[in-house]
Amino acid sequence: MSGHSKWANIKRRKAKVDAVKGTVFSRLTKEIMAVAKRGGGNPDTNFKLRLAIDKAKANNLPAANIERAIRRATGQEAGVNYEETVYEGYGPSGTAVYLDILTDNRNRTAGEIRHIFSRHGGALGETGCVAWMFEAKGRLIITETAKTEEELLNASIEAGADDLSRDGEDFVVLTNPDVLDQVRQAFVDQGVAIEEAELVRIPKTTVAVQGHEAQQILQLLDRLEEHDDVQHVFSNADLPDEIYDDS
Repeated sequence: MSGHSKWANIKRRKAKVDAVKGTVFSRLTKEIMAVAKRGGGNPDTNFKLRLAIDKAKANNLPAANIERAIRRATGQEAGVNYEETVYEGYGPSGTAVYLDILTDNRNRTAGEIRHIFSRHGGALGETGCVAWMFEAKGRLIITETAKTEEELLNASIEAGADDLSRDGEDFVVLTNPDVLDQVRQAFVDQGVAIEEAELVRIPKTTVAVQGHEAQQILQLLDRLEEHDDVQHVFSNADLPDEIYDDS
C-alpha cells in the first residue's frame, strides 16, 4: 500500500495549502452540515460532527463558518440541503474507486463524475460494484510525538486499536470505526497530538499499476479530489513512488 499511502500523504499536504486559499472551505462546511443534520448539532453527543469540526479547524475554517453550518443544518438558519450518497467505479487496469459524495443536485453531480471517469480511462459503475473491495476503518495520523514507536504501539493496544504502522515520518493507527473516538481520546489523554482522525475505506487488496496507466489513475484520482461534491476518494491502486516526484 505504499504507493497509495503516499498519494494520501500528498492529498493532506495539498489540502492544507488549498485551505489557505479557501478552496476547500465549502467542502468542509458541507461535511459539517451533513453530519449535524443526521446526528444533531452537539459535538459532545455527535462523534462524526466532532471529527468534522476538528478537521475544519485543522484546515483553518473560521469558527463563524463552523457555527453557521451547524445552525443551517439544525434548521436555525436557512441554507442549502445536501444529500449524502456513494459513487463507485473503475479506473485503468481494473482498479477500484470509491467516492463519498455530498450534493444538492444528484443528476448534475452524477453527470460530472461520469465525465471525469471516462475522460481518464475509467468508468462509473453500479452501486456495490467495488464496495466489497474495501473495509471501513477509523484512522488516526500522528505526525509529531516524543513517544517511541513501542510506546505508541502499547498505547494503541491498550486503547483498543487494531494496528499501528509507520508511514514515512508519520504513525498511522487503524481502528474499528466504532472505537475511533475512544482511541483518539486515549492518545489525547496521554498528550499525543492527533494530526487527523477520520473514518476511511481501506482496500482489502491492492492492484500494482505502472507506466501510462499509473499516470492515468493519478490524474483520475486528482480530478475526483478536486470536484466540489466529492468528500473522500478511496482507491486500491498501488502506484510507483516515482510517479509522485512532480506532485
